[in-house]
Amino acid sequence: MNHEQIRFEVRDGVGIMTLNRPERMNAWTPRMSTELMDTIEYCNDSDRVGAMVITGAGKGFCAGADISDTFKARLDGADATRDTTRTGGWVALLRRSKPVIAAVNGACVGVGATMILPCDVIMASEEARFGMAFVKMGLVPELASSHFLVQRMGFGRASEMCLTGRLYSAREVHTMGLIDHLIPHEQLLDKALALAGEIAANPEPQLRWIKELLSRNGCATDLDEVQAREGELLQRCYASAEHKEAVAAFLEKRKPDFRRGTRDAD
Repeated sequence: MNHEQIRFEVRDGVGIMTLNRPERMNAWTPRMSTELMDTIEYCNDSDRVGAMVITGAGKGFCAGADISDTFKARLDGADATRDTTRTGGWVALLRRSKPVIAAVNGACVGVGATMILPCDVIMASEEARFGMAFVKMGLVPELASSHFLVQRMGFGRASEMCLTGRLYSAREVHTMGLIDHLIPHEQLLDKALALAGEIAANPEPQLRWIKELLSRNGCATDLDEVQAREGELLQRCYASAEHKEAVAAFLEKRKPDFRRGTRDAD
């Protein structure tokens, strides 16, 4: 993969994507979006990767969209769809992917904030700052953030954050429910990798099926439909090599080897 605006490595079964424009506080560009999405697809197809972490280089995580490369270019007549064709699929990609953890190391504003909301877990350094500053740019939120933000924070807190465009400390948004873990800055990546490794040790098909259920059932109101989806996937689980390996491991008083279970099925 040809990376110009992100760095990528695999460490102990975890794919680490680092936004890498530190001189611009990792401001988002269409190129960065393409590189991220291509790398996530690579991780989804790779047996080397069981989970992913997204973080930023330098002092920022992502300080929003690059003004000159996106907004000014559009106003100057650039193709307005060039940066939305793939970002329109960002939410769907993250929700169908292997587990993804956001490790927010610094400023996280605008698209920097909306891009992490579909992640499975959000961890943040105590030095991070968060803002939904779209109103300050004469815009509205995107990437389904008007849904995810309400899910995470509640209607009132999401409204305040979006309507003021204010910048919040990591401690404030942790209290408000936006982030799941508040971490000392120097421990952030280690903690994220540890959690990603713990998740990655679980069977891949079931991880994705659980994500599917949480995505589809999280706001559902028809409990018969909720249980029907669960029942359908449970039947697939009962027939899976991973379930058979888990039962065998329990009876044999050993840790399950889910990779071995998959190999046996083949």
